[in-house]
Amino acid sequence: MVEILSVDNVSKSFGSLRVIDDLSLSVGAGEALGVIGPNGAGKTTLFNLITGDIRPDSGRVVFDGEDFTRLSPSRRCRGGIGRTYQIPHPFTGMTVFENVLVGATFGEGRPVSAGTAVALSVLERTGLIAKANVLAGGLSLLDRKRLELARALATGPRLLLLDEIAGGLTEHEVEDLIGTIREIRGEGVAIIWVEHIVHALLAVVDRLLAINFGRLLMQGDPASVMASPQVREVYMGIGVE
Repeated sequence: MVEILSVDNVSKSFGSLRVIDDLSLSVGAGEALGVIGPNGAGKTTLFNLITGDIRPDSGRVVFDGEDFTRLSPSRRCRGGIGRTYQIPHPFTGMTVFENVLVGATFGEGRPVSAGTAVALSVLERTGLIAKANVLAGGLSLLDRKRLELARALATGPRLLLLDEIAGGLTEHEVEDLIGTIREIRGEGVAIIWVEHIVHALLAVVDRLLAINFGRLLMQGDPASVMASPQVREVYMGIGVE
């Protein structure tokens, strides 16, 4: 499998607190990688380092063979990295369609005419086309999550980062989301998914990576990682006898 992302020995501290500690990972083109860890493990910080929202103190982020370590978030987005955020922050005074159009034009660099077609297509696939003209500020949690995903997809990512996108959804809503993510992955988009709803991860990902205190705890086959006594103790609080 051709590698699309390589995070090489990355570290990040905030003051005296080391949040990411010499962490390395790689993702192949079209691969789905799940990331788990207890609260405070550094999962969202890892995403912020990949997308350029923050820069590492040391190490490199390489995407599709190019060193992205010092590139701006906008350059990384146009280069093919899209993401959702754990807490959706849509432009509340704009319609659903306008929110997605921003991703399709500014995020990808398309003209408005081409961006409009992309935005409408993305709204169809994420189940939001009927709410295209609804103000984003009036959406339910499920639809805000869908909009978060739609905005990311509109940028045309080759790597999609999902930050707890299933959080707060009902079981039926989670199942619908799993189906959508499988479709995205089936189109060849690589995915890194941080999620506490483990059964959702296991339904999609090829590999699972567990981190704690910003360090790699274990990675590999999802079933093997979840069965690890070390992972069970750290992540699920199940003691080892």
